[in-house]
Amino acid sequence: MSEGIDRKGLAKRFWEKKPLSQLNDKEWEALCDGCGKCCLNKLEDEDTGEVALTRVACRLLDDATCRCVHYEIRHQFVPECIVLKPDNLDTHAYWMPQTCAYRLLWEGKPLPQWHPLLTGNPETVHDAGVSVRGWTVSEFETPEEDWEDHIIEEPI
Repeated sequence: MSEGIDRKGLAKRFWEKKPLSQLNDKEWEALCDGCGKCCLNKLEDEDTGEVALTRVACRLLDDATCRCVHYEIRHQFVPECIVLKPDNLDTHAYWMPQTCAYRLLWEGKPLPQWHPLLTGNPETVHDAGVSVRGWTVSEFETPEEDWEDHIIEEPI
């Protein structure tokens, strides 16, 4: 399992001083708040393009830590898992959680006050109630035709 997100040694409020396209790998990864919502299965309306998050988690999501259990090698298990980068953010931001730092910064909005980069504490995302900790259902135990029964309202 991957360890927590390394936020040590980063310049203070670097995301306000650099465009997303100029962040190094460590800075880019540090933007992740660790909520786990991007690892929820989504349903997209073919007619409207509207995307709904469900409580149905990717098979690799650890519901207790909100982390991918095989992050570095996840594509061996889930080939369709997205590798989010500054140069593809414009094609993925629309389906990302409303509280996601990548989406917020791409939209020109500030980070939420509970974000670990602001608080210095990775638990604040969970304390604020915006993570998936403890309430997902398994994609192995939930047939795809039942996913609509597990749609959640954003933001959580």
